[in-house]
Amino acid sequence: MHQWLSLFANSNVGEIYLNEPMTRHTTWHIGGPADALIVPENRNQLQELLMLLNRHHITWIQIGHGSNILVTDKGIRGVVIKLGSGFKYANFQKEILNAGGAFSLSKLSMLSGKQGLTGLEFAGGIPGSIGGAVYMNAGAHGSDVSRIFKSAAIVLETGELVNYAVEDMDFAYRHSVLHDYKGIVVDATLVLRYGERREIAAALASFKDRRCRTQPLQSPCAGSVFRNPVNDSAARLIESAGLKGTRVGGAEVSLQHANFIVNTGQTTAEDVLTLMHQIQKKIATEYGISLVPEVFIVGER
Repeated sequence: MHQWLSLFANSNVGEIYLNEPMTRHTTWHIGGPADALIVPENRNQLQELLMLLNRHHITWIQIGHGSNILVTDKGIRGVVIKLGSGFKYANFQKEILNAGGAFSLSKLSMLSGKQGLTGLEFAGGIPGSIGGAVYMNAGAHGSDVSRIFKSAAIVLETGELVNYAVEDMDFAYRHSVLHDYKGIVVDATLVLRYGERREIAAALASFKDRRCRTQPLQSPCAGSVFRNPVNDSAARLIESAGLKGTRVGGAEVSLQHANFIVNTGQTTAEDVLTLMHQIQKKIATEYGISLVPEVFIVGER
């Protein structure tokens, strides 16, 4: 075990789990162990942790609810940061919604609907946290986070706490400035608007029903595997290429949604990576299109 782990012995950084299996923390239920998984419960603990990591040049990544990520079979060298329960809150002040970085995005959409607020219906059923949604500019059904985003409190890798407005975020399709500059969203403020409760409830129910009918939510998966090409759909391309049901080991292209790869049991990260490469090669050969992964691949290769 790394010598730097002793640095945390007398520090106030939250709960520390050594050699932690990442199968417990990803929706794919795949991944080798992390050297350390640390769960800070408040901003002070997170800032102290990041300052310590930065000072000693220790590598780290953050995870939310574990969707949209593939951890390699060898696991993660360094530290995995996962925000604790102190970051799970949501407060409404008229049309302004303020939420902690670890709060469930899907739950937030339901709470907003109950408040009679519209703007978050697209997030109904999307797995993950609000912090991850800001990081990814998560979206669906023709909308995304950037359209309702006002500001976020972010702890940078140096431990500095900053506030970014929408113009600072460099939002694009499944992209934000946090892809280029490391930081952790601890708090986000969104601007919604009052709407008709019945219409909001109907939209949420419709989106949820559609997800249940078209996505393999009963199986371990990570959401969409590839980004949609411009003016096209990754799922359409994969299905047209006859790849639904294709398997490598325990990894299978879902029969419900071709842009999902499901863990059918005892699946390895290498199974998923091999299947992803097969899909990319087939689509490039048949359509001349390069599919770009939407899932993040992390860990030792």
